[in-house]
Amino acid sequence: MRIILTYGTFDLFHVGHIRLLKRLSELGDKLIVGVSTDEFNLKKGKKSFFSYAERSEIVQSCRYVDQVIPERDWEQKRNDILECNVDVFAMGDDWVGTFDSLKDICDVVYLERTENISTTDIKSKLAKINKSELDKIELHLHDLIDIVKTLSDN
Repeated sequence: MRIILTYGTFDLFHVGHIRLLKRLSELGDKLIVGVSTDEFNLKKGKKSFFSYAERSEIVQSCRYVDQVIPERDWEQKRNDILECNVDVFAMGDDWVGTFDSLKDICDVVYLERTENISTTDIKSKLAKINKSELDKIELHLHDLIDIVKTLSDN
């Protein structure tokens, strides 16, 4: 059995995450995903929208993922590889070279990221939406609901 291991925060789960996990799963027979804990994210200077428990549940529900483990610190990777009998450690290509020191115990692969989508970009776009724009969206949604109700009554 060929075991693949990757890590990430996986906040605001999106199609880029799904495509990455699919490609990772195609590298072997079992995909293990380390999801960064809230405490570890704080150490990295990150704050997730969803909690660790929620992000883990979301990632675990992806059909390409066989197991989720908590990522608590940078140093655990070597130990996780050995404990889980990992054959391939894989990350996005924004990490190229960072984990080459693990090549003595497994293959290390860096996969290309999905173009034009990232959690950072999504958060940036969401932050630009102001209250008046949200009020307009809500008004349009109510109008749409009224239309749907009218059509269903006929």
